[in-house]
Amino acid sequence: MVRLLSNNLTIKTIYKVSDSLVIIPTYNEKENIEKMIRKVFSLDFPFHLLIIDDGSPDGTGQIVRSLQLEFPELLHLEERKGKLGLGTAYIHGFKWALDRGYDYIFEMDADFSHNPDDLLKLREACTAGADVAIGSRYVKGVNVVNWPMGRVLMSYFASMYVRLITGITIQDATAGFKCYRRKVLETIPMHKIKFVGYAFQIEMKFTAIKYGFHVVEVPIIFTDRTEGTSKMSTRIFREAFLGVIQMKVNSWFRKYH
Repeated sequence: MVRLLSNNLTIKTIYKVSDSLVIIPTYNEKENIEKMIRKVFSLDFPFHLLIIDDGSPDGTGQIVRSLQLEFPELLHLEERKGKLGLGTAYIHGFKWALDRGYDYIFEMDADFSHNPDDLLKLREACTAGADVAIGSRYVKGVNVVNWPMGRVLMSYFASMYVRLITGITIQDATAGFKCYRRKVLETIPMHKIKFVGYAFQIEMKFTAIKYGFHVVEVPIIFTDRTEGTSKMSTRIFREAFLGVIQMKVNSWFRKYH
């Protein structure tokens, strides 16, 4: 935001136009959301933010609404009633971003497991030629902090399983920290994306690759949340396990063009 004095000495506020929108779905993230918003807006690039809150009973949406007074035109909020799923939140956000002309659209968690500083690295990868840039935990070893070993192994072997079933070569197939160029989200028919939980991230990568887009992995360090409660569950992993097989079989009967 830039403040200028006009000829009559009144203050005019000019908000930076941005080609980049960060989408953050939330449910009960009151401990993290204000800090995350302020951190994103402190970066050296003028990202805009869209928070999609699924009726958080802890008041997350109210916190965002109050911050919109401080960051008008930069901070946006879409509130939905009830927990409708991660995938539907992102698809809602993708459509919102395309309707408003953003060229680079990001997915990111609210809990600081994704370092906001890495948004710059993901955007740089896309401006350098990638169609999708993935913040990858596994492209250079295992870069995960504060996760119990059981969860690290489950996540790591889940990506191996995805590669085995689908034939894609992405090392971190379940990653949820990404940047898409606009043309990717314009091309993928969102009504055909079937999964709403953990498997949504896999399906989006698989579909982008099937459409011939250039997908790259950018190494990041993933740090488990220190505040708030994780939304991960065995049900989500089960959906992903069975969903990958279903997704692969369905792809045999689908045309990508």
